Amino acid sequence: MRLASLLQLLCEARAASGHNEYVVIGSLSILGMEDVADIPEGMSMSIDVDAYTRRDPARIFDLQNALGENSPFHKDHGIYLDAVSPHLPTLPDGWQSRMRKIERDGLIVWFLHPDDAAVSKLARLDENDVRWVRAGVAARLISPPMVKAHFAVTRFLDAEEESRAREGLEQISRSLHLGKIS
Repeated sequence: MRLASLLQLLCEARAASGHNEYVVIGSLSILGMEDVADIPEGMSMSIDVDAYTRRDPARIFDLQNALGENSPFHKDHGIYLDAVSPHLPTLPDGWQSRMRKIERDGLIVWFLHPDDAAVSKLARLDENDVRWVRAGVAARLISPPMVKAHFAVTRFLDAEEESRAREGLEQISRSLHLGKIS
């Protein structure tokens, strides 16, 4: 997916909801790195935009029928809105201050910083999350030492989630021959 497609979807969300500010989390938060010439395909291949309305997060769920999976928008454009709660992802303290903001034609979109998104993905550690983090580390869009530092200020669900995230980061680093993350 490209930034233009994501913005088109959120313009439709604005028209339907009256909200002009959105927060994008998950895989497609990488599209906030508009200054990066080549975002790896492994980081931008998703077709679902995990987002919520910034000022009234619950309002995003009202848009599911019009813009969600199997909606007319999805069928016409091949992408869809995946309404989420801001409380869904496991994120480190301070993530809000590191978000990137893009403004276009009155639409304001906030994107998770890649290192913060990596913390969330490592906490889940499913196959797509591993692929995304590995691609980001390989492209130097994600800093393993910074991600590891963020672990210290992350409220994980439990010790198992934290252990999974730490081990996932180490495995990705080893697979890319980066060695142990200090």
